[in-house]
Amino acid sequence: VQLQACGGGLVQTGGSLRLSCAASGRTFSSFGMGWFRQTPGNKREFVATITWGGGSAYYADSVKGRFTISRDNAKNTVYLQMNNLIPEDTAVYYCASAGGPISSDNYYRDSNYDYWGQGTQVTVSS
Repeated sequence: VQLQACGGGLVQTGGSLRLSCAASGRTFSSFGMGWFRQTPGNKREFVATITWGGGSAYYADSVKGRFTISRDNAKNTVYLQMNNLIPEDTAVYYCASAGGPISSDNYYRDSNYDYWGQGTQVTVSS
């Protein structure tokens, strides 16, 4: 299974970026997909996740109302639209494929995801 994330970059406060993650080697439409982020010296942090069919999505409180996760199962791709970016959003963003069903009890646990992409850097300048 390979996950290839892209779309990161440098943006000013208030700007927008759209991350993409293309998956291969697994029946993409059968698995939930998530985004996490990490800054140096800190633990990986949950950002957003979406169920296999796209019917449910969960967000970290810090990004709710600003970020939107979506997926296109025909293209084996999951997206993270990030609007109104702030410097605190600066991090390496990772996409991940869930190893089991996503629910309100486990969506935020990185142990629930068994495959991870290589990460894409997002930098928000003040």
